[in-house]
Amino acid sequence: MEEQEDDLDEFRKVGKIGSKIREDSKRLIMVGEPLLDIAETIEGMITEEGCKPAFPVNISINDIAAHYTPEIDSEILLGGKGVVKIDIGLELNGAIADTAYTIDLDGENGKLVEASEKALENAVAAIKPGAKIGEIGEIIEETINSYGFKPISNLTGHKIKTGLLHAGVEIPNVKSNDPYELKAGEIFAVEPFATTGAGYVEDQEQVGIFSLYSPAAVRMRQSRKIIEYVITEYGGLPFAERWIRKKFPSRLLVSAALKELLESHFIKGYPVLREAEKGLVSQTEHTILITEEGNEVLTR
Repeated sequence: MEEQEDDLDEFRKVGKIGSKIREDSKRLIMVGEPLLDIAETIEGMITEEGCKPAFPVNISINDIAAHYTPEIDSEILLGGKGVVKIDIGLELNGAIADTAYTIDLDGENGKLVEASEKALENAVAAIKPGAKIGEIGEIIEETINSYGFKPISNLTGHKIKTGLLHAGVEIPNVKSNDPYELKAGEIFAVEPFATTGAGYVEDQEQVGIFSLYSPAAVRMRQSRKIIEYVITEYGGLPFAERWIRKKFPSRLLVSAALKELLESHFIKGYPVLREAEKGLVSQTEHTILITEEGNEVLTR
C-alpha cells in the first residue's frame, strides 16, 4: 500500500493548536484539583478546537513517568509535593501534535524540571538533516547528566506520520550507535525525561490506555461492539478505558470485553510506567519538523 504523504500545513496547524492548549492548560494545574477534571478539561479544550485527542491526556505524578490517565470514577486529587507531568496529544485530519511539560508542585524541584527543558532545547539546536539520532540522544544524556540527574534510557521520542503517533523510528534519550540520519520533511516528537532515580522505568499492573493491535476473532458481542466503536472513533490511535465506559456504561461488560480483546491481541495495553528506584521524573516535549535549513518546532 502506498504511504500517505504528510500534509505539512495540517501539521503546522495542529501544532499551533497544541501549543495554545499546552499553555492554556497550565492554569488547571492546582493543588487539590481532581486529576479527572484536569484530564477531561484538557480533552474538552482539544475537541473545542475542532481536533480529537491523539491519546488520552497523561497526568504522571512524581515517580510515575508515563501512561497514567485517570479512571472514570477517579477521586484522586493533585497533591502538593514533587512534580506533575502533563502529556497532550491531538489530531486534526490525520496530522498529530504531541507536547508535554512538567510543573514543580512544591518549589523544590526546579533543577529537575530545567534539566529536561534544557535537554530538549539543546536537542532542538542540533536537529537538522543528516544528524544521527544516536548523537541527539547523546546531547540529551549529557545535558541531563550536567544537572546531576539521569535520563530515562528506556523511554524515547518517536517519529510521527499522518495517522501514526509512533511511526517506527525512535529518538533515544541516551547516547547510542544508531546510524539513522534525520531527513528533511520528517516529523519527530522529542521528549527528554530526567530523573533523580535509576534512569529506567518498569511496567506496573495498572493499564488504562489501549490501542488496536492485530485483528482477531472474538466471541463476545460486547467485544465486537467496542471494537466497531474504537475503529470508528479513534482508528489506530490510543484510547482510554474511561472513554469506552462513557459509551458502554457497564463496568463488568467493558472489563470482560477488554480482557478478551487483550487476550486475543486485538488490542494492546500501555501499562503505567514507574521509575525503577521511585525517583522523581520530569518530562518536556515538542513536535519538530525537519527542514532543509534545520528544523521547525511545530508546538512552540
